[in-house]
Amino acid sequence: MWISRQVIREYLVQITHPKTFVSPLSIGEIKRQVEAIQSLFHVADESAEVTAQLMSILEAYPTRGKQIHDANIVATMLAMGIDTLLTFNRGDFKRFDDRITIVTP
Repeated sequence: MWISRQVIREYLVQITHPKTFVSPLSIGEIKRQVEAIQSLFHVADESAEVTAQLMSILEAYPTRGKQIHDANIVATMLAMGIDTLLTFNRGDFKRFDDRITIVTP
């Protein structure tokens, strides 16, 4: 299974957000969690090809604001040759279902 660096960043946003946890984790605990995540998954790095795919997606689909985060995940998938997305947020990716397969657990 794959994740992108963006997914790691979004995870960090959630686990460090003061509205998510009253007692935030220490940086040491956060670092250990990120190391564990990286050991469990292949990590897709962003590249010039990801940016090119993102620009192509933005031309083809009406995407604005925070939706660009979702489009960037799809761009990373396409650049890496990954065709299936496992997500709890099917609705966020539905517009891309002609390019990727969406699986909801």
